[in-house]
Amino acid sequence: MQNFNYRNPTHIVFGQDRIEELATLIPANARVLITYGGGSVVRFGTLDKVKAALGDRTVFEFGGIEANPKFDTLMQAVSVARDNQVDFLLAVGGGSVMDGTKFISLAIQYDQDEANLLKYGFTPVPVESDKVIPLGVIATLPATGSEMNAFAVVSYQGGKFPVNHPAIYPTFAFLDPKLTFSLPSIQVANGVVDAFVHVLEQYATYPVDARVQDRMAEGIMRTLIEIGPITVAEPTNYEARANLMWSATSALNGMIGVGVPFDWTTHMIGHELTALFNIDHAQTLAAVLPSVWRVLTPQKHAKLLQYAERVWDITEGSDDERVEQAIAKTEAFFQQVGLKTCLRDHGIEKSQLDDVIKALEAHGMTALSETGKVDLAISRQILEMAW
Repeated sequence: MQNFNYRNPTHIVFGQDRIEELATLIPANARVLITYGGGSVVRFGTLDKVKAALGDRTVFEFGGIEANPKFDTLMQAVSVARDNQVDFLLAVGGGSVMDGTKFISLAIQYDQDEANLLKYGFTPVPVESDKVIPLGVIATLPATGSEMNAFAVVSYQGGKFPVNHPAIYPTFAFLDPKLTFSLPSIQVANGVVDAFVHVLEQYATYPVDARVQDRMAEGIMRTLIEIGPITVAEPTNYEARANLMWSATSALNGMIGVGVPFDWTTHMIGHELTALFNIDHAQTLAAVLPSVWRVLTPQKHAKLLQYAERVWDITEGSDDERVEQAIAKTEAFFQQVGLKTCLRDHGIEKSQLDDVIKALEAHGMTALSETGKVDLAISRQILEMAW
């Protein structure tokens, strides 16, 4: 197991009908900016419940944060926060709203060009923690795990840029499975696959004898396989949705990732596909991941064999046959919950793969995977196989 530090300060409030507890978690004299997305939190009454729970606090609102939050939109929210001397942010929505609000928290007191916050990738941005506005979240879509980590992704000038800072961990996160009952089934399916792939990107690399992390990861994946199709088909099945919600949070709250190598190849290629073709993030993952594995099987062989046995109970056949069975079962799982697993099924022409390669090069994504050996030529091979 590799050396690691681990800290997660987010206070989780899990369960149904607990929004009134907001009053105990936000300072009584706070000036609060509520952020949200396309308006479903308004239509279904969630925003009214949140505002009622905030009581006499001074409250402002900013809606319209996109599914892939845009820098220019977020800067409008920053202006609202600055003009009204906001000192607490409350994100009500899914991963994009949470990610956007994290960026807003960094930008409000930033005294340089705010676009500079996007140039550090996974390295923490150089901002003093006391200059970051605290935030809390009320999650309405289980998928990204943003409710319990210190990462965000922001869209800017045709690209998607990760942002990281230890002070943008939400101070608290409300996880009420009932708030997700009204989601369209495709968004639920996206959440299942997004969470599943998050786990795999911290698992399907190479062995480092991290037994606890491996078993936790395998447990999350087996849970998602069990409840994924159920929660897509039965939107008000509370127990299934509760297990999805906690699986998605646990997939990317850092616990399964301590002391192990990562491979974000699928995510980085997926980000470019979303930016170029406006395909839902999780749907890019479903199309790309199987091809990443098929191309990189030699370097992932041991962990893919472990995955085959422990997650899919595959014990028959040669090593190579078991690995291919596991990849095929993963594809079938993605399809079972309703996602496509070929890029051409999203209307992408094979000639357009050149645009993806150019975008990867422009954004410095030229040494991907846990080994750093996935160059543009290998990325092209992955994309062509995924097509």
